[in-house]
Amino acid sequence: MAKINKLLIANRGEIALRIMRSAKELGISTVAVYSEADRLSPHVKFADEAVCLGPPPSNQSYLLGDKIIKVCKDLNVDAIHPGYGFLSENADFSKKVTDAGLIFVGPSPHAIEVMGSKLAAKQAVSQYDIPLVPGTEEAISDIDAAKKKAEEIGYPILIKASAGGGGKGMRIVESEAEFEEQMQRAVSEAQSAFGDGAVFIEKFITSPRHIEIQILGDQHGNTVYLFERECSIQRRHQKVIEEAPSAVVSPEMRKAMGEAAVGVAKACDYYGAGTVEFIVDGKLNFYFLEMNTRLQVEHPVTEMITGKDLVKEQIWVAEGKALSFSQDDLKINGHSLEVRVYAEDPRTNFLPDIGRLITYRRPQGPGIRVDDGFEEGMDIPIYYDPMIAKLITHAESREDAINRMLRAIDDYEITGIQTTLDFCRFALKHKAFTSGNFDTKFVEKYFKPEVLDQSLSEEEESLLAVLAVEFFHSQKGKKTGSVSTATASTSGAWRNRLK
Repeated sequence: MAKINKLLIANRGEIALRIMRSAKELGISTVAVYSEADRLSPHVKFADEAVCLGPPPSNQSYLLGDKIIKVCKDLNVDAIHPGYGFLSENADFSKKVTDAGLIFVGPSPHAIEVMGSKLAAKQAVSQYDIPLVPGTEEAISDIDAAKKKAEEIGYPILIKASAGGGGKGMRIVESEAEFEEQMQRAVSEAQSAFGDGAVFIEKFITSPRHIEIQILGDQHGNTVYLFERECSIQRRHQKVIEEAPSAVVSPEMRKAMGEAAVGVAKACDYYGAGTVEFIVDGKLNFYFLEMNTRLQVEHPVTEMITGKDLVKEQIWVAEGKALSFSQDDLKINGHSLEVRVYAEDPRTNFLPDIGRLITYRRPQGPGIRVDDGFEEGMDIPIYYDPMIAKLITHAESREDAINRMLRAIDDYEITGIQTTLDFCRFALKHKAFTSGNFDTKFVEKYFKPEVLDQSLSEEEESLLAVLAVEFFHSQKGKKTGSVSTATASTSGAWRNRLK
């Protein structure tokens, strides 16, 4: 059994900081790596040691696996935690880490490789009687053969890239007439995004919900599921609001999904923390979608309802320890919500926004958690994901958790950039969300940018105009780095002051 005394976190921002905090509680010293754009980031200052990897672009910094391993050797590091994104699901990097005599805080290279291909994953889990969406069992490239299979499945169908995710290489086909064009587009996009043009066909599930199961396994064959997370509020196939547990999952369905998720883990001898994603139709039938072989962005809601620190569990498993609890020990405690605070403007189709955090004040109070990697006065870099923070609430009931979240959103002061907080407020108040009757099409069904401005009274609109004028006068001639504060969209910033 190995002991981790020094841990390098091969990531940045909020997840790097979150991992370091748990490591510190375990008496483990931490090493941060950073790009030139992140030299003043909180995770760099929090770590015991920090090393600059290079210029801001990821391929010149955070994706330099060999350089990261060399840093570990130079500083006598025992283990690497990859966080999520970047190198976290790179089987080659995982293997290089272990070959170098280091501990990779995550699953084996084999598990990452199998679950990294949607087709390989489907083939691996087929022996475990896990529900699968009807479709092809292998990559398909012949147009005529693909059309025939689509007819057998029945339209609408979904053409999906075997590698990758995030909606890239994915096309919905409503009829045979558009099949060929959409397939060619899917192949081209998959090749461009992932270097792999392999695609497969699945039945398109109408009114789908995205529900996932958190699993945790050790290297001794023990695997448990830590219940579900509802992740159906999305934009561009990426999550914005998550909650645990789901409003529509019954105890019987939860058990069935949990046991299916454990089966997926066993299909690839999985250990560590992982997430098995399912698509759920309008009749609450669930089908295996994919497995994410890493910590998820939304892991805090699971931590809130189970009382388990998933990062500490990852570290203990990586050290070779057996799980300290069984499935029967796990209970759901209350309800938790997470909203992702992105530097995006919901009024312009969620386009990313850049600028300086002129005001940045976190909400506080009982049952509120903020995981972030920024401080007031910092610039939002253009090189990485635009997420600023994750705002999490926990309460005894779903209704109380929603109300607590609405209060926390109102208390979150951010000016200088546009954020998704206004959209999250809208979504949490919408009857579709409060009733639990929603799916992944929530944004296109219910959201129009103008709804974010309808709640302002005439008095508030007048005050908004006065504040905007004051803002422009106060900022006249000022610059913040390469971006003038006067170029930031001020209406959203001052509107936040009114909320």
